[in-house]
Amino acid sequence: MSEAVGSALAEGGGDEAGGPPPPGAESGGAAVVIGATVPTGFELTAAEEVREKLGSQCAVSKDRGKIYFEIAAENLSQVHRLRSVDNLFVVVQEFKDYQFKENKEDALKDLEDLVKKLPWTEPLKVWELNNSLKKKKTKRKKHNLQSTTSKEKLNEDGEEERTDQKDASKQLQDCAQNAAGIESASGQDTENTQEGIPQDGNEDDNEQSDAKDESHASPGNETKASDGKKSEGDVNVLKFRVTCNRAGDKHSFTSNDAARDFGGAVQEHFQWKADMTNFDVEVLLNIHNNEVVVGIALTEESLHRRNITHFGPTTLRSTLAYGMLRLCDPQPTDIIIDPMCGTGAIPIEGAAEWPSCYHIAGDNNPQAVKRAANNICSLLKKNENKESSTSLGIPLDIIQWDICNLPLRTGSVDVIVTDMPFGKRIGSKKKNWDLYPACLMEMGRICRPGTGRAVLLTQDKKCFAKALSRMGHIWRKGQTVWVNVGGLHAAVYLLKRTWERAEEKRSFW
Repeated sequence: MSEAVGSALAEGGGDEAGGPPPPGAESGGAAVVIGATVPTGFELTAAEEVREKLGSQCAVSKDRGKIYFEIAAENLSQVHRLRSVDNLFVVVQEFKDYQFKENKEDALKDLEDLVKKLPWTEPLKVWELNNSLKKKKTKRKKHNLQSTTSKEKLNEDGEEERTDQKDASKQLQDCAQNAAGIESASGQDTENTQEGIPQDGNEDDNEQSDAKDESHASPGNETKASDGKKSEGDVNVLKFRVTCNRAGDKHSFTSNDAARDFGGAVQEHFQWKADMTNFDVEVLLNIHNNEVVVGIALTEESLHRRNITHFGPTTLRSTLAYGMLRLCDPQPTDIIIDPMCGTGAIPIEGAAEWPSCYHIAGDNNPQAVKRAANNICSLLKKNENKESSTSLGIPLDIIQWDICNLPLRTGSVDVIVTDMPFGKRIGSKKKNWDLYPACLMEMGRICRPGTGRAVLLTQDKKCFAKALSRMGHIWRKGQTVWVNVGGLHAAVYLLKRTWERAEEKRSFW
């Protein structure tokens, strides 16, 4: 196993004993180290998925929200199918205990000199391989789109369907921009569509620079790129930018300083052209105290932007929804409900990943139900377009209901997974004091005694703790996962249903 993964494992991020051999060792192929950003708090869940689906040992970084694992380069396409990761990058080199100079100029000079010493060749080959995989995927999408369009011409309502697709596309762009603006403003768990690398809110800096303004671009920019030459004889110079994410209070420089000077050295070394927005290669410089990781991004857009085409004000990330579902360990034939589904991120993720369970989504807001229904339709269309797919549908239904009076039989549900109102964008903190205990009581009524469980996300931790203390006869608190949701420090609670019968009516306070 490589130094990057091995050193992190030695720090307690994973356990090599008894694990499978490195993937490269079995196949004889070249093994590369892949880094991934994941929802903060769900690093161990992501590591379990990597071990389960890729057979690779996984290391959890000391820098929250990142994991590292080794895989054979030819299996790169499998990495993009992981459900718990937001962004992917190939590791150029990791430095476990990098000694920064105290003087700012000396520290930055060391970073500049580092560029020439790094082993860029293999990571750039992985980047090229990743590009070829993306091109194949794009061709398939275009082919499927043409097939869908020709079908729509034969449909009397085809014009309306195409209009809906345009509206959905516009809504997706608007909501993505709004979400990026809100999260960046919070300064925590930011995810910028240009940067593409979400970071935990505990970091001192999360700034980025493309080394354009102060990297002293030379006439060499217009010459051919040597090591970074494009394939198929394309003589155009590659465009790049450097994104630096820094955490720690003992550095004499900012992340902007590091990105600028490191980027200038990258430009000089490869003769690439700096471009902040329209770039081909994104070089990542992650600094966490004395740990330095240099990488090359493999994703332009976060992988959590799947399944959802109609967004609401509090749409949950698909990767976070996956982590919550995995926490409750769904079993075949389980009935899983999300009683406050919003746009349906949790049940849609559940139906896609656990098709042997039956999923029910519900909300009291008719607009939310409509959005969720549209998202389900989009998923059905996507499944129809898959060439190898023979599925006629997905095990998921949507209904409008009242969370405090659910039209479900007592003890008929195995699992409840939901994102509860934080009392900020939806509802209010004051209303939560009545809503939370009523929700827990009704959830306890429909949930199967003894084996039932619930996974609930909320930022209103004080109110939830008070409500749970009053419901101790039907719910037992298990695991708690602390997460960062759009800059808000929230918690995911795993609750186990007791054997006690839930009363229909009860005085909560």
